[in-house]
Amino acid sequence: MDGDGGGAAAVHHHTRSPEDVFRDFRARRAGIVKALTTDVEKFYQMCDPAVPLMPEKENLCLYGLPNETWEVTLPAEEVPPELPEPALGINFARDGMIEKDWLSLVAVHSDAWLLSVAFYFGARFGFDKDARRRLFTMINNLPTVYEVVTGVAKKQSKAPNGSSKSSKSNSKPSKQTNSNSKPAKPAHPKEEEDSGREDAEEEDQAYLCGSCGESYANGEFWICCDVCEKWFHGKCVRITPAKAEHIKQYKCPSCSSKRSRE
Repeated sequence: MDGDGGGAAAVHHHTRSPEDVFRDFRARRAGIVKALTTDVEKFYQMCDPAVPLMPEKENLCLYGLPNETWEVTLPAEEVPPELPEPALGINFARDGMIEKDWLSLVAVHSDAWLLSVAFYFGARFGFDKDARRRLFTMINNLPTVYEVVTGVAKKQSKAPNGSSKSSKSNSKPSKQTNSNSKPAKPAHPKEEEDSGREDAEEEDQAYLCGSCGESYANGEFWICCDVCEKWFHGKCVRITPAKAEHIKQYKCPSCSSKRSRE
């Protein structure tokens, strides 16, 4: 790649609607979330300030790409660049910070970059006030990269009451209570419906994948990390129901990599 972060070709001539720009935003965001969660070990190593990817060129950037992947590479050489640039030189701060703080910093800068790219396209395609509002609303309905990386989106409701994390084959979130070990939302008594609306909204946030940040869809297999208590799509962490049957204590990729470096 030439350091253009996927370029404007991803949303070029045929793409003019806020929905198209949002799809590009969501794909780039998914790539960055992977870098900072499921691929965090690889990302951490690629940002080693002592081992630059290319001689004499050490200012590296994290790009989210339109195909839901990520890349650590040099910034674009063209001036001005085709797209807004991510934070420059993220590798230099790595060893001077606690890892989780450094990842949080990269996440915050990545959120700012994703927004700037989306609204760059909005300006380029001549979005009016209503189109810009529609684009922002769609973006705002997703948790930020920072919220996914730090677990903020799940802190209000770590795991629904009555769930058992030890039975991984039944660990997909369920919106109805039952007797098995699927996580289930507590049922609100009828007289508490109004006061329970906020709680229900908070509980919805518990069903956001710690890897891709997407919400739970009925029938999907999910698994919960026994260390950080975040939920993940099985496909995002490469765990099948059959494989989960033999796992006594599951550690997500992020928690596993932290333990290996301690």
